[in-house]
Amino acid sequence: MGLRAQVRTRDGWAVQHAVVTMTDMTGAQVVRAAADGDGVVTDSVLLAPGPYTVIVTAIGYAPAAATALVTASGRAEIGTIVLARQGGVELPPPGVWSLDPAHSSVSAVAQHLGISSVRGRFNEFSGRIEIVETEGGEGFSRVDAVIDASSIDTGNALRDKHLKSPDFLDIERFPEITYRSTGLDPAGADRWTVHGRLTLHGVEREVDLDLSYLGTGPDPWGGVRAAFRATTELRREDFDMNFNQVVEAGIAAIGTTLRVELDIQAVQGETVPGA
Repeated sequence: MGLRAQVRTRDGWAVQHAVVTMTDMTGAQVVRAAADGDGVVTDSVLLAPGPYTVIVTAIGYAPAAATALVTASGRAEIGTIVLARQGGVELPPPGVWSLDPAHSSVSAVAQHLGISSVRGRFNEFSGRIEIVETEGGEGFSRVDAVIDASSIDTGNALRDKHLKSPDFLDIERFPEITYRSTGLDPAGADRWTVHGRLTLHGVEREVDLDLSYLGTGPDPWGGVRAAFRATTELRREDFDMNFNQVVEAGIAAIGTTLRVELDIQAVQGETVPGA
């Protein structure tokens, strides 16, 4: 195999439509290969030893260039190439953006028996993001989200029933989980920390989200969409969910910490067309 590379975003996502082109020192193209579904680029052509220029392109991303040295084996291990979104890392255009539940996910992962993880998701939720641009060009975003607690789905009916019971979510008393943001701070080139208050199981706590903005683009229904990924960790006892069954050797059946993962598409405007 003459060429192998991986193309990723800064958040580690595969860029599936990337194209890698290699040219020799005369400028002649010697390899052109497209990434697969995992962002992996390979080509079987063995190359003459020496330096080459590698150019990586993908729609929606700024091109990247690097130098690769082909060894006597005729192979070039380029490694991971990171692409940045085209147009920099500015926030989406000011205005109201509505969450699209059909193309978003709200999930949580908990440790099970100390050796594996159980993943669940909420199937019904709504929300909106408001981006305001000040005279100085700085933006402030407000996020409001509501989750239907009864829509918890872990793929196991008995487990879901228990999670809806008073031992955990207690959906009869607390049918909704809400999040209201209170501030937004830059945390990197395309990252922000969202400060807010989460109300879960009738308890309100301050919770920060680690947010990455993945870009903006048109959709097939004539709208404009923005994509975000956010994560946080919650401790069940902070929200008065203290149930825990202990099995052998003192190992808890369900971990006390939940990792929450949000993959969000938001549509510009008050409604979600084509959902």
